[in-house]
Amino acid sequence: MLNLERLRTLDALARHGSVSGAAEGLHITTSAVSQQMSKLEREVGQRLLAKNGRGVRLTDAGRLLADHAARILSQVELAQSDLEAQRGQVVGELRLVAFPTALRGLFPAALSALRAEHPALRVHSRELEPEGGVAAVVRGDADLAVVLDWYNKPLPMPEGLAKASILKDRVEIAMPEGHPLAGRTEVTMEDFADDEWVAWPEGEFCHEWLLYTLRTEGIEPRIAHRAEEHHTQLALVAAGLGVCVAPRLGRDPMPPGVRAVPVRESVHRHIYAVWRTDADRRPSIRAAVRALRSAADAV
Repeated sequence: MLNLERLRTLDALARHGSVSGAAEGLHITTSAVSQQMSKLEREVGQRLLAKNGRGVRLTDAGRLLADHAARILSQVELAQSDLEAQRGQVVGELRLVAFPTALRGLFPAALSALRAEHPALRVHSRELEPEGGVAAVVRGDADLAVVLDWYNKPLPMPEGLAKASILKDRVEIAMPEGHPLAGRTEVTMEDFADDEWVAWPEGEFCHEWLLYTLRTEGIEPRIAHRAEEHHTQLALVAAGLGVCVAPRLGRDPMPPGVRAVPVRESVHRHIYAVWRTDADRRPSIRAAVRALRSAADAV
């Protein structure tokens, strides 16, 4: 009889590609991963791992069993989801991830509501950028992720995920209050062709969106500064070091010396929740979506 937890360890190894990655995803030690794999190899009577430089790789037998393990674990999750749905109670553990402004702008109210309404539900949350959030849900490291699309650049979404809209987040451009456009009631992206920008770190989804959007308008962006957090970006804008995109979600309080002006063509982000379709009937997922929407209504 194959042990479910050992199959889960094999599945994590296949998904993460390393013992350390599997250990981090499962929240156990690397030695525990090695022990589980040794026991699984004894159970099946075949080698599942082979050395690959300083790391390991799956053997042919390991890949074969990992494919079966993924399907078995999906069926187990579906069974758990159906049992929860039949019981109709919001209980157990729920692992949530969100990009920084959603975590700051939505989670305090949403998680407080979940705690008050469903005291038997244990919620854990952490911060992840949108692409990382989607990957965590696909890997099974998170149950639900709050992610975003830009109005003109969708986030790539793999098969096997369900999603629900949470919020349409209007975007403004933040500039020093002495900027020539600070007195306008609205602006366009083209208005800032000659400005220096404060942007997100290179390679991030939002950074790539900014480059794509400006270049679509025939503007080669002048990125002077990069910062992960919107509040850091706004502090740089307040110091007169450039302009930045300023979504409304999780933005307040605006620092002194900064003026935010709406973009005429309604630049916005779609905020939504994603989860695996095999967990679709879990009452805890539905409760989390309702709480997030209620929090969004109050923004």
